[in-house]
Amino acid sequence: MKKHIYVYSPSGAVRDKAAFRRGIKRLKALGHEVEVDTDALSSHMRFAGDDDTRLASIARAAASGADVALISRGGYGLTRILDRIDYSAVAKAIEGGTQFVGISDFTAFQLALLAKTGSISWAGPALCEGFGAEPVPDDIMEDCFNDLLLGQGEGAGWRLPPASRTLQPEATPLQELEIHNATLWGGNLAVLVSLIGTPYFPKISGGILFLEDIAEPPYRIERMLSQLLHAGVLARQKAVLMGQFTQFKLTPHDKGFNLKTINAWLQNQISAPVLANLPYGHVQTKVLLPVGAKVDLVTQGRDALMAWGHLHG
Repeated sequence: MKKHIYVYSPSGAVRDKAAFRRGIKRLKALGHEVEVDTDALSSHMRFAGDDDTRLASIARAAASGADVALISRGGYGLTRILDRIDYSAVAKAIEGGTQFVGISDFTAFQLALLAKTGSISWAGPALCEGFGAEPVPDDIMEDCFNDLLLGQGEGAGWRLPPASRTLQPEATPLQELEIHNATLWGGNLAVLVSLIGTPYFPKISGGILFLEDIAEPPYRIERMLSQLLHAGVLARQKAVLMGQFTQFKLTPHDKGFNLKTINAWLQNQISAPVLANLPYGHVQTKVLLPVGAKVDLVTQGRDALMAWGHLHG
């Protein structure tokens, strides 16, 4: 299963060169042809090169003919160049078989691409944090990535926490949920919220919205969710999937205000179910999710399954 993987840097500069090298080595050890963009390790202030440099790297990724265009890392940088990306070229590359994969800041690119062209991209690992992880990359993440390469990925399943549908303190029976043919979209919460009111924010009704974030304390997470709520975005969705929110610190001032509090508050604000524990975010064990694809979502007890097998049908 030798595939052509193009590694490029459209956002932040790669600071962890060792992780970058480990990631390249791991992909090659899996039998893939890895092509590294000429500016993948460029640096300009906090960015992987200036705006023109990073725009050129996106264009080269689109023209590479690779099976997968994989970002080196996230960080920050894509929102400032969204108005200059050639989305038609990216869409054409996707039609030709190139899968664009990334996480974190890449959410801006994915949502803009969806808003402008309707093309599907993949929320998944970046090179450094995924394949460059020590001591070895996560098995589940790697298996999901291999399924993408083979065209065999059909869905993702996970275990819900007790009373996930109501998210009340007391444990109540979970009712079965069944949603069909809904558009899956979302990504990093902070990046997603920053696009509200712009041409790069998809206008999706009846969708399934998934969210994750890193280093954002609970009150900031709730504040961003409030913005989505007041903008009417959440009321238009069929379900909200809460992924992994990591690397934040609670303080004595919070006095019990935590992620469970937020989930309970959110469920009380909207009629759509709020499902927690989605295995996606800034964690090693994560699935790959097709942003913009039509999916089915069902739950039975505490088991949740989201399917998109028709993408390969």
